[in-house]
Amino acid sequence: MRGGLSGFFIFLACLTLGVASIAAVNSVSQMMSDGIAREGRSILGGDVRFSLPQRQATADERAFLAGAGAVSESSALRSMVRPVANEGQSIAEIKAVDGAYPLYGEVRLSEDVPLAAALEERDGVYGAVAAAELFSRLGLQIGDRVRVGEAELEMRAVLDHEPDLLSDGFAFAPRLMIGLPALEAAQLVQPGSLVEFDYKVRLPDDVPVASIIQAAEAQQADAGWSVRGYDRAAPALQRNIERFSQFLTLVGLTALVVGGVGIANAVNAYLEGKRNVIATFKSLGAGGNFVVSIYLLQIFILATIGVACGLALGAVAPFVAARFLEAAIPVATQPSVYPFALLIATVFGYLTALAFALLPLGRTRDVPAAALFRQTGSNAGLLAQWPFLLASLVLIGIVCAMAIVMADDRRIAVTFVAATAVAFVILRLVAQIIRMLARRAPRVHSTSLRLAIGNIHRPGALTNSVVLSLGLGLTLLVALATIDNNIRSEIGGSLAERAPDFFFVDLQFDQTEAFAEEMAVLAPGSQLESVPMLRGRIVELNGVNVRDLEVPQEAAWVLRGDRGLTFSSELPGNSTLSQGTWWPQDYTGENLVSFAAREAEQLGLKPGDSVTVNVLGRNITARIANLRQVEWESLAINFVMVFSPNSFAGAPYSSLATLHLQNDTPEAEQTVLSGLAESFPAVTAVRVRDALDAVNNLIAQLAIAIRAAAAVALLASVLVLSGALAAGNRGRVHDAVVLKTLGATRTTLIRAYATEYMLLGLGTAVFAIAAGSLASSFVVATIMQLPFRFDWTVALVTLALSLVLTIGFGLAGTWRVLGQRSAPVLRTV
Repeated sequence: MRGGLSGFFIFLACLTLGVASIAAVNSVSQMMSDGIAREGRSILGGDVRFSLPQRQATADERAFLAGAGAVSESSALRSMVRPVANEGQSIAEIKAVDGAYPLYGEVRLSEDVPLAAALEERDGVYGAVAAAELFSRLGLQIGDRVRVGEAELEMRAVLDHEPDLLSDGFAFAPRLMIGLPALEAAQLVQPGSLVEFDYKVRLPDDVPVASIIQAAEAQQADAGWSVRGYDRAAPALQRNIERFSQFLTLVGLTALVVGGVGIANAVNAYLEGKRNVIATFKSLGAGGNFVVSIYLLQIFILATIGVACGLALGAVAPFVAARFLEAAIPVATQPSVYPFALLIATVFGYLTALAFALLPLGRTRDVPAAALFRQTGSNAGLLAQWPFLLASLVLIGIVCAMAIVMADDRRIAVTFVAATAVAFVILRLVAQIIRMLARRAPRVHSTSLRLAIGNIHRPGALTNSVVLSLGLGLTLLVALATIDNNIRSEIGGSLAERAPDFFFVDLQFDQTEAFAEEMAVLAPGSQLESVPMLRGRIVELNGVNVRDLEVPQEAAWVLRGDRGLTFSSELPGNSTLSQGTWWPQDYTGENLVSFAAREAEQLGLKPGDSVTVNVLGRNITARIANLRQVEWESLAINFVMVFSPNSFAGAPYSSLATLHLQNDTPEAEQTVLSGLAESFPAVTAVRVRDALDAVNNLIAQLAIAIRAAAAVALLASVLVLSGALAAGNRGRVHDAVVLKTLGATRTTLIRAYATEYMLLGLGTAVFAIAAGSLASSFVVATIMQLPFRFDWTVALVTLALSLVLTIGFGLAGTWRVLGQRSAPVLRTV
């Protein structure tokens, strides 16, 4: 160790990068989770939240809630907001609150006025506050008036902070907050309207949340409400944080494993440089185990330095990320040092370093002193004894097991680990195939090309190291970039072309004919479709409460919360029956339901099984009559469950409609919106383009983190590549000196080495493009069920990047090799 860290910079860089990635991801994730848990009551708006779709609580249910503690009532729905002074309009997420809101937290407004005063009625006009985005969209100023439904409202402040915003889930429109009396004046809530009524309860300090939830289940079993405690204030956000953290951790682990190849190369190069020392030890009687112990201790010390540097960077990450995350997610973060996150990264770091260092150590143990004193050749071709190989495999197995056990979705973790292992095996095979092709290549006249081909397949060639080091990073980069581009292309192009131009919600069932006539005038030649719609929640499957079921994670969304339901006497469009038969048009027997085939398979359902849904506070049980394949990607009207019409006989409902414009222009869209503002002010028009833009923006934000993770893996690959090329320099020195002695010029050797690196880079790039495209096609076509398109831009960029890295790093190291003097080298031959 007195010689310093020379030769171990790649070792330290690879280990630091991998450990820092894992430590940073888990630390930031823990910071966000702690923030949500700490602010749980403010985020939820109470200790407990009871939500009812499409109906208000009954007198008995209100009495139960009032007996539990202080209650705040609010209503949430979407509607159009139209300025009185101009013709603009925008959809908004409307939230109507009572005077008790908020029970926890603080509403912050741009004006120095209490919320109750901002929303009160003045001179016959109710007040409203809204997010800055809505002011910007409609060109509003404080004091301007807007129309919502049948009510005229005065904009009295900008809503700077809404404490329980996160608990309402994803919103693709800006917030407009009004009072409950203003909502009544707007006449937006009609039978069947898509509105959610929320009741937030502040419990006495000595009353546990669990006791109230249990009492609600026992005393109000048929209420059909969704109940959440403050410990599940924002479950969707928490799930997304956990899943994204898992993904980034696995990518960081991939970077660490890729760096493990660099660790092995660095240890091998270091031991090659210590041949004389090892030979001296063995000549003086030192055993192989003694030699291994000495260098294993040195490697452990170096690993400690690398792990410490990685932990330092990971510990700083929450403090750096906090300010950026608070701007995107309204959660008060309190960055700190998170010992458990750092411990995970430490264990991964040490295990990976030791696993990849044992193999070169094992090879050195059995090399005799005579071979070590002759400095030609290398240990790379030797195999480590089985104890070292077994120990290395055990350590790698522990790393994989930890990654799987700690994962939120173990199925994804197993797939990721297996794919990484298979990729290593395939990369090894690719390297062997490249060497075989080089060995069998016909003899060429060009001296440079002949030397290049010979260097690819000769003993001690760089082929294995280059393909392994660069292949995995490039494959991951190709896969992530191709998935990202396919999703963007589908949402921004194909999906937008196939999707309808408008969705209309809160269209009352007795307005359907008049609405169709109005659309025929506003958009002649366009295609209008409408279906009845209710909201309900699945409460039982085959008589078993869904709370007692264990369902696969990919199907949990079907049972989570309330969802849209419909009924029809005919098979919906964009659907095909896969099992069972459809009911007759005049069917009046037992309640029947058609279930989406993929979701039914995930839930273990089949024709003949029963499903119980709670609609408007009433449990309705239906037998599954058939399963159908649904083309969700068309964005046409479709539902997981379609019931027979008799199932909801007499129930109030609204209609959901879509409109395909014949003349799809901004002017035609504006004509539709302006006409609706006059004839149907309570109907909400959702421009599909706006919704797709919101999804695209969300994907763009996620893509930044994904690309950063891919860049970390690629950086690890670059470090490993540079280490691999540096490790092969010793053999290159001998070859270059001998060739120059035999008359080869420096130009000839540079051309030969450049050709060799170009061929290796080309072979690696071709594999990365093929493997990455195959992986991305599986994700896009099989998992996401979207059409897959091969991306030539990604392929060409990958090819260019591979060639630049291999040729650039290769020639950088070779230039120093060609400058070596011949005499000192020839004396050792």
